[in-house]
Amino acid sequence: MLFRSVKKVPQTDAIFDNLHAKDELSRADASVKRLSIDCKATVNIGDFSRGGCTRGDNQALDHDLGCQEKYTPFGVVDEESGQLQILFGNSAKTSDFIADGLEYFWEHLPLAERQACSTLQIKVDNGPESSGRRTQFLKRMVDFADRIGKSIQLLYYPPYHSKYNPRSEEHTSEL
Repeated sequence: MLFRSVKKVPQTDAIFDNLHAKDELSRADASVKRLSIDCKATVNIGDFSRGGCTRGDNQALDHDLGCQEKYTPFGVVDEESGQLQILFGNSAKTSDFIADGLEYFWEHLPLAERQACSTLQIKVDNGPESSGRRTQFLKRMVDFADRIGKSIQLLYYPPYHSKYNPRSEEHTSEL
């Protein structure tokens, strides 16, 4: 017998209500930097066919076995401006990769924005690499908060529901 994951747990509505309430509070506070982050699946780079139609004499490999070059996209959306930054890394989608990408984003914000910020509010899915139970991810977030001298508020989407993040939905096709 095959067991499937429950897509909607009884607490789903309560989790969304909590997430929306915290988001509304932070919208009124200009010192809160509201971000949404997400990683997408690793992409093989090369002359691979994806089964689509092409015009012209395009050549592609029959299979993508043995691909040497792979990149993982990591996106950060500033929810105030709607600005999307996509970083690509050649590592696996891990807690460290996500934390490194977030730190890179922060370091490249204009100094005035960093100084005006008292709190980073980060919306994140509840995937295995960024889960609130993932000690490596939490350790990196605490270290990051200590290093920049700002508090960090993590807002988690219910399991299997990050697709309802309006910013993630808007930009998924761009990844």
